[in-house]
Amino acid sequence: MANKGSTLSVEELYHHTDPSQFDFETTEGLDELEQAIGQPRAVEAVKFSTKVKNEGYNIYALGPTGLGKRELVEQFFQEKASSEPVPNSWCYVHNFEEEHKPKMIELPAGKAVGFRDDMDDLIDELGEALSAAFESEEYQNRRQSIREEFKEKQSEAFEELQQRAQREGMALLRTPAGLVVAPVRDGEVLSPDQIEQLSEEEQEEIQKKVENLQEDLQQILGQVPKWQRQMREELQELNEEIAQFAVGGLIDELKEKYSEFPEVVDHLEAVQKDVIENAEDFLRQEQGQQGGGLRQLLGQGGPQQAQGGPSPLRRYQVNVIIDRSEAEGAPVVYEDNPTYQNLIGRIEHRAQMGALFTDFNMIKAGSLHKANGGYLVLDVRKVLTNPYAWDALKRALKSKELRIESLGQRLSLLSTVSLEPEPIPLNVKIALVGNRLLYYLLHQLDPEFAELFKVQADFETQMDRDTENSQLYAQLIGTLARQKELRPLNREAVSRVIERSARLVGDSEKLSTKKKDIADLLCEANVWAEDAGRDVITAEDVQKAIDAQIYRADRIRERMQEAILRETILIDTEGEEVGQINGLSVIPLSDFAFGRPTRITAQMRLGKGEVIDIEREVELGGPIHSKGVMILSGFLGGRYSEEKPLSLSASLVFEQSYGGVEGDSASSAELYALLSEIAEVPIKQSMAVTGSVNQHGKIQPIGGVNEKIEGFFDICKARGLTGDQGVLIPVSNVKHLMLRQDVIDAVTDGEFHIYPVETVDQGIEILTGLPAGERDEEGNYPEGSVNYLVEKRLRELAETRAQFGESGKETEGE
Repeated sequence: MANKGSTLSVEELYHHTDPSQFDFETTEGLDELEQAIGQPRAVEAVKFSTKVKNEGYNIYALGPTGLGKRELVEQFFQEKASSEPVPNSWCYVHNFEEEHKPKMIELPAGKAVGFRDDMDDLIDELGEALSAAFESEEYQNRRQSIREEFKEKQSEAFEELQQRAQREGMALLRTPAGLVVAPVRDGEVLSPDQIEQLSEEEQEEIQKKVENLQEDLQQILGQVPKWQRQMREELQELNEEIAQFAVGGLIDELKEKYSEFPEVVDHLEAVQKDVIENAEDFLRQEQGQQGGGLRQLLGQGGPQQAQGGPSPLRRYQVNVIIDRSEAEGAPVVYEDNPTYQNLIGRIEHRAQMGALFTDFNMIKAGSLHKANGGYLVLDVRKVLTNPYAWDALKRALKSKELRIESLGQRLSLLSTVSLEPEPIPLNVKIALVGNRLLYYLLHQLDPEFAELFKVQADFETQMDRDTENSQLYAQLIGTLARQKELRPLNREAVSRVIERSARLVGDSEKLSTKKKDIADLLCEANVWAEDAGRDVITAEDVQKAIDAQIYRADRIRERMQEAILRETILIDTEGEEVGQINGLSVIPLSDFAFGRPTRITAQMRLGKGEVIDIEREVELGGPIHSKGVMILSGFLGGRYSEEKPLSLSASLVFEQSYGGVEGDSASSAELYALLSEIAEVPIKQSMAVTGSVNQHGKIQPIGGVNEKIEGFFDICKARGLTGDQGVLIPVSNVKHLMLRQDVIDAVTDGEFHIYPVETVDQGIEILTGLPAGERDEEGNYPEGSVNYLVEKRLRELAETRAQFGESGKETEGE
């Protein structure tokens, strides 16, 4: 550790990685890295979740992007799934009792496809068997016999009535209005005029005979529908008998084949019953198809429909929505587009003759079906941004079943009849991958979230930088290079990547676990190696890639530096000023951040002990910044005004700041400016300061120390290094230093300095060149020290304020 208040050595500015610690020439000779490095907590959480079978022990993998969360989760899921049995397959079949509620059948892996193919073959064979049976001579004879029997009954009844009428001198005549009874004389039918010429007795006798015969005729005509119904029943029985004979053997074979699956046997019996009942209708439709064949009615198993609407033979098909015939172990599924329908499945429709048509064959599986019996990985942000997907996922997990329904049904927007497939039991382990903010928001705002996702796998963004981890990191680099099909890296290039990784996390003792950033750097270094015609990526290629990344992102930094150099933004790097100091801030832009010097000034006057934060007064300062300024009042009062009132009114401001100010990393710089203003001691403008301060004057660590140092260095370098310029940083930030090479070179040559300080006193001595001063045994500061001058000025202000108070009392008394 550096001496506090003295300039840092070169070794403390940058933690190099010695290439000689690696025993390989290039990463091509390194083994694949199969373990997850830097994530012991997350690995343990994922392993634990895969072991627990109880409800609700699903995973939320939380952390920023680029850590490889999804890859790690999938890796452990794959390892666990490979040792687990293959889940069953699922299919839907027609429900012959309630057509809008398709039935679900569960079969072992591979059996569902076989069942579907067997049913397709059965449909083909049914066509041939039914055609042969119904076209046979035996069937035609028996059918003709039934029809003849009906005709014979009808003929006999009318013949008998006709003979009776003849015996009674009457005749049955066919007219457009139907059969009528009329009297006959000498073989001629009497006309109405002729009947009127007969005697009354003859007319009454004829009328009576007509009424009797007409009554008998009506009885016969009433029997005709009954005979027709009997004939149809006999024909139906004949058809069923023939159909049973034709298809019974075929279906019995399938019943025998699937005898161990009761649901399949029940379905086959329902199919057999339906085929028998509708065999003649199928044949009639078959004959209406050009080319014939029941298969044509099905459109080769697709959605093609017969004339006049969908083919009735579609209901004998089997819709396999999940096929495990080629699976090994339990499934591991990642759903890239987790919409409502992609998660729980959907029911498709097809326009037919101006109307929408659907049936069980158009039921499609969702990712929950595909992962059923295994593991499903989802991006939580994508789930939450797809309407109703999050609710559908929770409902499926809580009910432990998959119920396919359209959004229209779910929201009660449709009044038309639609399908209601039988739900499928759900057994799945789910991993959500997302950032920490969404995890804590869901945990806070969704009461069901904690019940369903009980395991959090919290991923680290950094890992320790030691010898063992450096070796593992080299393996990681080699593995990434092979995965991306890049050139291998030599030892120097690996060392440079490791150093860059430490810089990315802003800590010389840590390494970044964001594999995406490292992979991107390797890809870009490979391009530079290719341009140079090298077969191996060198440290020079890595450095070119780093420089190119920075150059692409630092346009705004250049514009801000240009504004300072052109004195549009006023920053002094030479001379001395009272109540004025250079503070340092960091501006993050996406994945690039840079430091910017800012002038901070202080003004003081007689007052009531207030330190006014102008940024807060105009609502540009955030609460943390305001807190830092308020701490200054506590420091001043505790050090200089324990026995007398603090009688100043001071104001602090970030000059030329036109946006919000947040954070307390400038609080030490503000305190230095305030002390300078009170003591009327000038501060060296060749220095810049970063670090927060507490009420006891201790300097506390801040973030972005590398960017802040480099931001001030770039301005000094552009104006010309004088050897007097430098930056004050908290001593606790020294371990975070991973500075650019040009900064290191300037420090080596004595042209730039970096001072670690632990207290305000150390900092004020460097900035003013005067001793800070410590109280002697009598409690007094040495004359001429900064603390002496501050205390003296504050005492004078207190006395002046007291005089104003006495003067006011005298005036009141008079």
